[in-house]
Amino acid sequence: MNGSGQRALVLGGGGVAGVGWEAGLLDGLRAAGVDLAAADVIVGTSAGSIIGSYLASGADPAAVVERMAEADADAPRTVVDMDRVMTAMAITFDESIEPQERRAQVGRMAIEAVPDHDAAVRDSGVRDLVPWPDWPERRLLVTAVDATDGAFTVWEAGSGVPLPDAVASSCAVPCAFPPVTINGRPYVDGGVRSGTNADLAAGAATVVVVVPLAHLVPRAFALDRELAELDGAQVVTVGPDDASVAAFGDDVLDRAVGKPAFAAGRAQAAAVAAEVAAVW
Repeated sequence: MNGSGQRALVLGGGGVAGVGWEAGLLDGLRAAGVDLAAADVIVGTSAGSIIGSYLASGADPAAVVERMAEADADAPRTVVDMDRVMTAMAITFDESIEPQERRAQVGRMAIEAVPDHDAAVRDSGVRDLVPWPDWPERRLLVTAVDATDGAFTVWEAGSGVPLPDAVASSCAVPCAFPPVTINGRPYVDGGVRSGTNADLAAGAATVVVVVPLAHLVPRAFALDRELAELDGAQVVTVGPDDASVAAFGDDVLDRAVGKPAFAAGRAQAAAVAAEVAAVW
């Protein structure tokens, strides 16, 4: 058994639906007496990087759902080619291709999919959701992938990158939004490597893994292998229940699903609170 005594919270990706559901789940767990904001280490991928930045900074993650709704009122309507997005993401599951090479292939697709003149319109708007530039004192790990060579990148306080830029890079869904340029290199969604990247929690004694897309991504593809790297830690994983999946709808990037997903996550919290509290 790991003896560090540290607690880690892993927040996975899941688009707008994932942001809303994770915020609601955490809000409901806190109301039930289980405060996951007390984690020593927070790992955030894509949607999870947004929620993680709020938690680690001492902000209320429920506020991000309101910020998304406010931003949506004035945002230009854009059409995301979900067929292209799904084609790109399917490559990430092709185990006949070496992992970094398949990430590089997806990165190249992302660079080609959104010409520079579309970037301002197609930007995910994530920087506006994370309105403070400084990293929190609590350890926060934000995942991204270099779109040029497929290298897995983990941003943290010592990386010298403003927090909003790091989070935006983690949320740059390939072929939906343009890659985010940091230090002259383009980066895309950390979910291109894994929707959870739970192996980054290695060294913690207790790990709670929140997986918004558990109903879509087989555990055997990445999560089971990541959990095997956690060296005897006590682990609880939480995915959406049927009501939450219904609230997500068919398009997890649809801006309209944030509030319904929040409500579903908050309602689900009561059913998982005891299991999470038992390890937390």
